[in-house]
This record gives sequence, structure tokens and C-alpha cells, in this order.
Amino acid sequence: MSDTAEIERADDGELWRRACQGEAECFGVLFDRHAAAVRAFCARRTGSIDAADDLVSMVFLEAWRRRAEVELIDSNALPWLYGIARRTMQHRWRTALRHRRALERLGPAPATPDHADDVAARLDDERHLVRLGAAFRRLKPSDRDVLVLCVWQGLTYAEAAVALGVPVGTVRSRLSRARSRLEAETSGPVAASAPRQEMP
Repeated sequence: MSDTAEIERADDGELWRRACQGEAECFGVLFDRHAAAVRAFCARRTGSIDAADDLVSMVFLEAWRRRAEVELIDSNALPWLYGIARRTMQHRWRTALRHRRALERLGPAPATPDHADDVAARLDDERHLVRLGAAFRRLKPSDRDVLVLCVWQGLTYAEAAVALGVPVGTVRSRLSRARSRLEAETSGPVAASAPRQEMP
């Protein structure tokens, strides 16, 4: 049995290698280390904390299924996990769209009583995410992804490039375009922060 403190000090690359060799607790440490960041990314992209909670489990299940394909940046698995999260959300959106279209073909549902007065007030975070989601819907999905990864999740251009599967130059141009369009629509700066700079 490995010493817990020693496992927690290991970098992602070492943890991933040992998890693949059968040390299940190493994958648990990776989950504990990155689950909150993946959840925040999913919540910001979906506008729903509940959906984000479901997605985190799906992302780490898919990460384990594809563990041989892991791509680390400076021994950090988080950009790769963001890429899995993005693809998982795209798959869910496509599935939901197919479902909605199928329901539309069935015709309208019978009228039901309005229970809006019985619904409890949403959490402040949830309301805030919904308002942000309305502004994001006017952006292209590729622009939304790069804005969330670089501005909110704090990835460098290189890390975002891994998560999105595109060249670094594409990340830079998409981020510039996304900020410009969002600022034009909201008449204010998108965020004061910029992506972390890579070490020279």
C-alpha cells in the first residue's frame, strides 16, 4: 500500500502512470485534484450546476476509459480533462437536440397546470450562470470554449490548444474575436484577467 502523503505530492504524470498500473487510489487523487475545476468549466458552459455535477462523473469515467491517450502539459492533466469535458457536453447537446426534434414531431403536449408559484427560488450562483449563458449563446461555440478556458479557467494558450485540439495561434485569434464580440454586445470589458503566460 502506498503512503497517502507521498501519493498526494506526486504530479499528474506520475499519478496517471501508477493508476494505469493498478493503484486505484492514484486516480482518486487525480479526481480530488481536478474535479472542482472541471465542474466549474461545465457549469459555466451549461449554465446549470446540476448538469455540471452529472458531467463531472461522465468526464472522469471517459478519462479512465481513454487513459492510454492522456496528453499532459508540464505533467498537468487538466487541459486534457477540459477537452474531454467539452466533447462530452457536445455529445449531450446533440442528443438533447435529437430528443427535442423527436418530441416536436409528436405535436404539443396537453396543457398542464402552472406550478411556477410552488417552485423554490434558485441559488444565486445558478441565476448568475443563467444570465451569463444568455450572453454566451450569441457567440460561436468555438469562441465560447476558448473564452471559458482562457479567461475563467485560467489556462495558458498552449493548454487551451490541447483542450481544444487546435494550434496556439487559433486559440489567440478566437479569444480576441470572442472578447471583441462580447464587449460590443455588453458595452463593457469581458474580464480583466488574461491567460497565464507560458514560461520562456
